[in-house]
Amino acid sequence: MLLTGNNEYTIIQNTLNLNIEQSKDKVAFKANPYIYQYPNQEMEIGLREAYMDIYFNTVDLRIGKQQIIWGKADGVFITDIVSPKDLSEFLLRDFDEIRMGITSLKADYYLGDNTFEFVWAPNFTGTRMPDESSIWLPQMDFPVLPIFDYSQKDVEAKLENSEIFAKFSALTSAIDFEIMGGYMWDDDPTMHITKTINPQTFQLTGLTVTPQHHRLGLLGGSFSSTIGGFVLRGEGAYYNGKYFNSEDPTLTDGTVKKNYLHYLIGVDYTLWDIRLSSQFIQQTILDYDEHINNDEFENTMTVLASKDFLGKTLRLELFSYIGLNNSDALIRPKITYDLADGFELLLGANIFVGDEGRFGQYDNNDMAYTKIKYSF
Repeated sequence: MLLTGNNEYTIIQNTLNLNIEQSKDKVAFKANPYIYQYPNQEMEIGLREAYMDIYFNTVDLRIGKQQIIWGKADGVFITDIVSPKDLSEFLLRDFDEIRMGITSLKADYYLGDNTFEFVWAPNFTGTRMPDESSIWLPQMDFPVLPIFDYSQKDVEAKLENSEIFAKFSALTSAIDFEIMGGYMWDDDPTMHITKTINPQTFQLTGLTVTPQHHRLGLLGGSFSSTIGGFVLRGEGAYYNGKYFNSEDPTLTDGTVKKNYLHYLIGVDYTLWDIRLSSQFIQQTILDYDEHINNDEFENTMTVLASKDFLGKTLRLELFSYIGLNNSDALIRPKITYDLADGFELLLGANIFVGDEGRFGQYDNNDMAYTKIKYSF
């Protein structure tokens, strides 16, 4: 329920989520169909995962539609980029719902405490964005009403357009770390903008916006280590070939190609049975110029505090994203109570702070919510 205006219901949703699993000596199977039902809307039926595992002595193969989770970050996607994102409700869904399954082949080779992982995705799937009528549609400011040309948005399904990823991970007594790389498509399309200028008055009379996905190269890694009572985490990636929107008048389509870094450092600590965690995240555009719409340095923090009560049947949690560039934030308090075996009651809120920025643009979308969940 929205906490502003007429306190309208933003979501009334019934969900059926099924996990079907079967395993034998060398083979296993999993299917995860789901149903979302909303009042006065068509029922959404989907398949989040459906794959088969084949086990050998030192190699595991997973074939089919699957979610692939990489990295050490909480609530942030840096090297966790194999599975595309469902942002139809911004970042408010559980992360196992935000990550979408992709049809792929994943192979893991085990060598002692080390693992080599390879992923081949034959068909590209991009970010799922909110509908045009959604309250979560990102704000896009244009001087005149644009015309959208979607003729180049789709990536043709053929071998040369497939994506490949590789990761090496090691588990030692002092540190866990991963090194990864990928040759992929940017999950978020670049908005190429063509201007129409009146030749007599030199005034802008029209805009054509053409969304298009571009190839990206990626090299990154992550680590975690325990130092005393602290857990130190880090993650970073170098992105090659990202397109950014620019106000440079010499550009024909309003975009410029740059490389950028995305990284974080985080620390976890438990004090008086309260789990505390914080992360500092920065995105840095290399070879920056002042015409680019994005800031050269985009800084974000996350803060998490949680504590269990009543024999771990009651949990209080507070998680916040804080945008340091625009002084905006998303604050998410939550109470979870296990009523009985399989019954869970959840009460929470999503509070947006600020006037602009990634979170501040949704300042009118503050909401409270409740969920009742039965697992069987």
